[in-house]
Amino acid sequence: MTDLVAKAAFDRKLAELLRPTIEGMGFGLVRLRLMSGKKTTLQVMAERPDGSMEVEDCATLSRALSAVLDVEDPIQGEYALEVSSPGIDRPLTRLSDFDRWQGWEAKLETSELIEGRKRFKGILAGIEGTEVLIEIDEGTIGLEFEWLSDARLVLTDDLIAESLKGRKGFDEDEFDEVVETDDDEPDEPERREDA
Repeated sequence: MTDLVAKAAFDRKLAELLRPTIEGMGFGLVRLRLMSGKKTTLQVMAERPDGSMEVEDCATLSRALSAVLDVEDPIQGEYALEVSSPGIDRPLTRLSDFDRWQGWEAKLETSELIEGRKRFKGILAGIEGTEVLIEIDEGTIGLEFEWLSDARLVLTDDLIAESLKGRKGFDEDEFDEVVETDDDEPDEPERREDA
């Protein structure tokens, strides 16, 4: 367990090193993790205040963070820097995330057993002090934010539609949530004649 504590402490140190650059460019840090495996990867998840994060934003932020990491050199050995958005079924890493995503379905996991269980799935009901509120089958419960080891939104059609609304050039009138097809006949491939 001491390895996990040391890893978490190093991740926090890296986050503090990179946060001024991230925030100075108008982004918020969602999560930072240094992951080991066949290849070491520094994963940085960030977003704009409105929750958006375009490919160009990732590239711009990656170049700026690379420059800081080259100068400070906090990581020994070779590693890859990966800058990304949190995605649609985003991790919830800040207390404010639970308030922001109130009303959406989420999966929460605690580091210790709480009344015989570690996993909770339900609708986020905001925060109260330092507690995350979630509506589960048994009713609304509060879990201390510091007890959570993992938390993320559940990918649903409604969440996808909400995410698309924030995208540049998205026209809600052109979005069909469900496309019904006749399953009796296989789809014919589209044919095109080139001129």
